[in-house]
Amino acid sequence: MKKIAASLLLGILIAACSNQQAREPINRSSGTFMKESIERNKKLVASEESQIDSIIKSNPSVKYLTSDKGFWYHYETEVTADTITPKRGDIAYFDYDVKDIGGNLIYSETEMRPQEYYVDKENIMMGLRYGIKLMNKGEKVTFLFPSHVAYGYHGDNKKIGTNEPLVCTVTLNDIKPDPQAKQN
Repeated sequence: MKKIAASLLLGILIAACSNQQAREPINRSSGTFMKESIERNKKLVASEESQIDSIIKSNPSVKYLTSDKGFWYHYETEVTADTITPKRGDIAYFDYDVKDIGGNLIYSETEMRPQEYYVDKENIMMGLRYGIKLMNKGEKVTFLFPSHVAYGYHGDNKKIGTNEPLVCTVTLNDIKPDPQAKQN
């Protein structure tokens, strides 16, 4: 009797499972939100790059360089004798100021002092992270950062707004190896 009941139960389970079809999702996403978001971001980047291009064209005597990380820069003071740049495991000591794309001061150099950055080990503005690694000790560089390599859609929760391109002038004062880093 137990064998018959077990066989009957097993047969019912198999029959119930075999006739069941996959359910359709309750909500279907057409992907329009993502498509609209992508288009919005493309327009934002194009607008910011146009503003930056205007700055570059308005100063034909200044030689701006393009980084492979999506920003532009020029040397206020260039040091060609020393070719050592900050690398992971170094401490970079620098000063900088922050302006909006129109040249209005947001943070002064004195407000931002002192800056001590453990290269690639601390979370700082993405553009600065990349820009500092291009510099030699003693150099002063002005960077033009589109918002996506500055503070992005979030801003800094203080003076820098949403999607704000920035102009930062950075002086790299010194580079030292991190004394806490493992010596190989």
